[in-house]
Amino acid sequence: MKRNIDNFAARAAPAIFVVLWSTGFVGTKYALNGAEPLTYLAIRMVLVVALMAIIAAIGRPVWPDLKGVGHSVVAGLLVHGFYLAGTSIAIAHSIPAGLSALIPGLQPILISTLASRFLGERVTPLQWGGLLLGLGGVLMILHNRSMSGDAGWGWFASGVSLVSITLGTLYQKRFCSKIDWRAGNVIQYLAALTLFAVGAWLFETREVHWTAEFVAAVVWLAVVLSIGSIGLLYWLIRRHASTSVASLFYLVPAVTALMAYGLFGERLDAVAIAGMVACAAAVFLVNRPRR
Repeated sequence: MKRNIDNFAARAAPAIFVVLWSTGFVGTKYALNGAEPLTYLAIRMVLVVALMAIIAAIGRPVWPDLKGVGHSVVAGLLVHGFYLAGTSIAIAHSIPAGLSALIPGLQPILISTLASRFLGERVTPLQWGGLLLGLGGVLMILHNRSMSGDAGWGWFASGVSLVSITLGTLYQKRFCSKIDWRAGNVIQYLAALTLFAVGAWLFETREVHWTAEFVAAVVWLAVVLSIGSIGLLYWLIRRHASTSVASLFYLVPAVTALMAYGLFGERLDAVAIAGMVACAAAVFLVNRPRR
């Protein structure tokens, strides 16, 4: 009986992870009603660091040496800092939540192509085809959208989030894989908190409207996203379900778009939807197991 429950959990967990991850973009839109992007992220990271510090204190992990701390700082700035800042700024600049999820969602395509350079992994012709299909999908999505003014900054921020999460994932895999996740996450989130706090101090008014909506969004994003979904990801990896996560991750933009449609009335035209499908197919092709 216990084995059946464990097997069911292992099969269901990747889909749960995708749904939880998708709520991050929707939750960010709610949070931005109460504060500017970097200010909201700084508040979120204060809560995340406090929770991770408690987890680390209970677990008593082995902390990395000075070199490991440096690698964790770099990974944190890339995976959490510039990635979250990019997506939040994009949404703040009126980029629809579904599309703000799509651009960084192309990460597996870039990782597969860059892996051959940084990790010595071979990229198959099918994966190159996926890359071209993904680029075509992006062009379809952007076919009638403004690239100037406020929207232009939003798309630029989305691009920064894509590059950041891609480089951060590669960096994490290469330099931080042997660091205990509890200690590593404390350091990474502290680095991200520093980035957000400095950015908010320099570029924002730091005005916060402490509404119930804002507080609920920040708590959800801190506890469920930054702690819960990351913990679930590590559980999946321990259960050898990381392939399932990779194959399902292409659903994040579509799930986010559905949530945004239901909650905010965000609509995508037929060409943009076709582009999103093309991007999903591209990520699926890139993540197909090699034979």
